[in-house]
Amino acid sequence: MEKHSREGIFYAIAAYSIWGILPIYWKQIIDVTAHEVLANRIFWSFWFMVVLLIFSKKLPLFIKSLKQFKEEPKKFAALAAASILVSGNWFLFIWAVNNDKVVESSLGYYINPLVSIVLGIVFLKETLSRVQIFSFSLAVVGVLILTMSYGKFPWVSFGLALTFGVYGLVKKMIKVDSSIGLALETLLIIPIALIYLSIHMVNGSSALFSGSFINDILLIASGAITAIPLLFFAKGVQKIPLYLMGFIQYIAPTMMLVLGVFIYGEPFGVARLIAFAFIWSALALVTLSSFNWNYVKGRNRKKIA
Repeated sequence: MEKHSREGIFYAIAAYSIWGILPIYWKQIIDVTAHEVLANRIFWSFWFMVVLLIFSKKLPLFIKSLKQFKEEPKKFAALAAASILVSGNWFLFIWAVNNDKVVESSLGYYINPLVSIVLGIVFLKETLSRVQIFSFSLAVVGVLILTMSYGKFPWVSFGLALTFGVYGLVKKMIKVDSSIGLALETLLIIPIALIYLSIHMVNGSSALFSGSFINDILLIASGAITAIPLLFFAKGVQKIPLYLMGFIQYIAPTMMLVLGVFIYGEPFGVARLIAFAFIWSALALVTLSSFNWNYVKGRNRKKIA
């Protein structure tokens, strides 16, 4: 295996492993609302990225990119949409973890590739293969079983999958370095976070610097814990094929599922197992068909060369 491929696999596994154990991190922040955790996450993510841009000597490029986005309304609108979507995804995940919905969160990231397929059909006019149609049908059956077993639609799962899926779609419109992109996204939403945090500070109801040293450290470090896996992901995706990334991406929801069931004791009865089995089967078909297609393309390129 080539050196750059090994590095890519390392970065990809590191990124998805960090995302997979994030429920543990958010569970440690005690007696703080999801809104306040999100506000801190946005605020400290921005400043972490600024420091990173300074050390990587990308701050001038960040300022240049900001000016360019201001001059192009469509790209600026896409950037604003990306900011709202990623913030919504962060909030929903924090809320779900703190309300004992880690298993439901894991489902969201399992079905995310299938949601991306639908978005590709609707917005990019992509067509489905027979395997993809069959896979999607299996996933629909799984979701219907979950809905019947819950007695309600699994909106947390779909909220996470949809916000992250649309976020990925919007990001395709913004061709910018990953670290600069994250800094720009948090910059756009930071005024709201700052107003929220300031009001709580003035009212004396802020969780930050209110006596819990552990909470203070966790809230401040949320900036780093947000940015680092995203940067690892960006490095990984540059060095390995997308079909390989397709396999690795299931590390995160699998780790979340294990945490939810075996560490936090969330229910996982027969109905959920059957539903997840349908969804896992759908994902296996999609991923393997993608792997085979990319493998064939690679073989053809070698023959042509």
